[in-house]
Amino acid sequence: MNHELPWVAERVRVFRESDPEFARWARGHGPITHNDLTQLRVHDLAQVLVAEGKASDTTAVYRTLWAADRLAVAGMWLTVHMTYADRVYPDGRGMRAEDFKETPEGHTGGSLNIVPAYVGYLAANALSGLTRGWLMGQGHCVAGIDACNLLVGNMTPRHAERYDRSESGLTRFARDFYSYAIDAQGRPASPLGSHVGPNTAGGLSEGGYLGFAELQYVHMPLPGERLVVFLSDGAFEEQRGSDWAPRWWRAEDSGFVAPFMILNGRRIEQRSTMQQQGGREWFHQHLRLNGFDPMEIDGTDPAAFAWAVHAMEERLSACAAGVSQGTVQYPVPLHYTIAEAPKGFGFPGAGTNAAHNLPLEGNPRVDQIALQQFNEGARALFVPSHELDEAVALLCRHEVQHRPLERDHALAHRQVAAPRLPVPQWHVAGQGEVSPMAALDGAFAALVQANPQLRPRVGNPDELRSNRMGQTLDLLKHRVFTPEPGLAEAVDGAVITALNEEAVVSAALGNKGGINLVVSYEAFAVKMLGALRQEILFARHQAQAGTPPGWLSVVTVATSHTWENGKNEQSHQDPTLAEALLGEMSDTSRVLFPVDANSAVAALRAAYASHGQFWTLVVPKRAVASQLSAEQAERLVDQGGWVVKPCDAPDVLLVAIGAYQLQQALLAARRLEAAGHRTAVTCVIEPGRFRAPRDEREQDFVAGDQALRALFPETAAVRVIVSHMRPEPTLGLMRRIDTGARQTRALGYQARGGTLDVAGMLFANRCTWAHVAAEAAQGLGVDPQSLLSAEEWAAVQGRGDPRVITVSA
Repeated sequence: MNHELPWVAERVRVFRESDPEFARWARGHGPITHNDLTQLRVHDLAQVLVAEGKASDTTAVYRTLWAADRLAVAGMWLTVHMTYADRVYPDGRGMRAEDFKETPEGHTGGSLNIVPAYVGYLAANALSGLTRGWLMGQGHCVAGIDACNLLVGNMTPRHAERYDRSESGLTRFARDFYSYAIDAQGRPASPLGSHVGPNTAGGLSEGGYLGFAELQYVHMPLPGERLVVFLSDGAFEEQRGSDWAPRWWRAEDSGFVAPFMILNGRRIEQRSTMQQQGGREWFHQHLRLNGFDPMEIDGTDPAAFAWAVHAMEERLSACAAGVSQGTVQYPVPLHYTIAEAPKGFGFPGAGTNAAHNLPLEGNPRVDQIALQQFNEGARALFVPSHELDEAVALLCRHEVQHRPLERDHALAHRQVAAPRLPVPQWHVAGQGEVSPMAALDGAFAALVQANPQLRPRVGNPDELRSNRMGQTLDLLKHRVFTPEPGLAEAVDGAVITALNEEAVVSAALGNKGGINLVVSYEAFAVKMLGALRQEILFARHQAQAGTPPGWLSVVTVATSHTWENGKNEQSHQDPTLAEALLGEMSDTSRVLFPVDANSAVAALRAAYASHGQFWTLVVPKRAVASQLSAEQAERLVDQGGWVVKPCDAPDVLLVAIGAYQLQQALLAARRLEAAGHRTAVTCVIEPGRFRAPRDEREQDFVAGDQALRALFPETAAVRVIVSHMRPEPTLGLMRRIDTGARQTRALGYQARGGTLDVAGMLFANRCTWAHVAAEAAQGLGVDPQSLLSAEEWAAVQGRGDPRVITVSA
């Protein structure tokens, strides 16, 4: 493009000389300048907007972009004050040492870089009369967005009640940033966070885990919706899978996406890998090889961002039209903009390693050179109030344009009605064995068919059919470009399959406007934990802020699990996911262990009848006995537990968490009863319902004391918990039913495994019926040999033949 620059320069010179409004904008403001190529692009955009009827004349376009320059400069001014200032003076006077914070904090360089990008997004909305959604992967740069939102009055109620453009309002805003203040309950007292939070106007994701926005954005907008995405070169380095976005986009079921890479070239301590590989040119080639249509803009110029939003959408629209007319086939090139800028543009220290956090070399409160640098930098960014008022009026014409504020964009306020639940296919209790995964598969397929208004997404890292999800696969099919005859593949398939757990779970997490299911081997689902945890935290923070999410709960199924996946060695035997997710607040992160086909179906139906939660179901894929009737299964899910073997005033209570664990508990109960010990068995499907609550929301969620006594009779002081999980986290979770170390015992996965079958796994981890019975005997203070034969006792002690206790009771 360089050979065209002299021609471009001459063309835009003519434009400036012939159009005063164009020339007025083209002069830029403060550190913002408009290069010749951007000027040419904006001139062309103005003509198009007038021709499309979106602008009355080109003057209106240039005035809007003139306003964007002022807002961007003022946004950078306020952003640096958030990091350094203890007082903010709207008149722009010079700051004194005592006006600064004792300890400045902030990811200031990235926050400065996001300001022109976000203002460009606001300008694109104003120019087109459309309110798009926005998403930012680099959530630590939220200061730039919060600053701009305050200046234009686009705030959530919590921000609006504390902040405005007065001296006191701006000072409170700066002081609240990294204030570390807490309220009486230990919660952050400031509505400003270090990352995107529920009080960030229009925020969709915390952006704390770099890379997940890259994986989710293409799955987010529904048809007719538009999403602008700000991505980082650091996240490109950290998380693979974002390159696959062109594989998933389809005009028929996806809205427009406009991704921007903010290419500022630095991590905390060094250049990014992208920069070391060859920078922009290398990345340009990489994008083309992966199905993108990349273009480049000046990442310091809000007008360049506004132009690129329109250009990307225009090109994607043309591709969609070509597909509908049969002249274009998938994959269509997904348009992508590289926005290059020095880290911390617009302020002293730009482009240095220091710009990642604190760009000045010292603290202005105690360092005279830093004080001088701040005042000089802030002076270059100052916009007088009357000029800012004019800019805001030009940009914020939402009422005239009959469109919502950016805080209210469609993706930020999903409200999805509960789906119609078709009559389930229940299985008769006590008759035969059924695969719980196969039953869940049939229930999900029926649910999708009964709710065509919901866009389905199934995240699948591998072997969906092997995991007994054949009906779902045949119905929804793998999403591919060229379907192979005879296979469950389709161009419009809704099963997102890739050998990358983070990428496929993100397909479901992004699809908040539809219905979602993720299916994975339990051991490998641990790789999904970071993505799930970020979503769990953000959703719960939204609920705590009084704006609970309205999207359907997301279901993750962990199958081919620890106890039945012995053939693949110990790497495939890992209950960590369930344990970790039970560490999160149980009212939002719900972890269930269905024990048969009916309880699996009941759990799935309950999940999709709820909103704003993340349900993890640990489900056997092998056929197991149908233990529960339909009514019992529904009550089990509703209550979190069910007494599957009642007993009046029992001496011993066996508590089972998991399907194979329930089988062993029932066998142990028979042996205990035969020896004269009154024994009850309680099945716990959702352990988090019985934990000691950690705050008010969890208090409202967990079972009360009366419900606890009904499921765990007080007469049974001796209690043996046999768990799918490790014993130690299980005991901590079930502390409310703990009667003391001598009388309450826990069995579970002891990190023992290998190439074993189910029986071998149970034996290796001391979880057979005989081990359960022996633990109960010790709790009762009786000799285990009063329950077990000599051969059985020898097997329990590790001295005999395991088959004695692994074959039958």
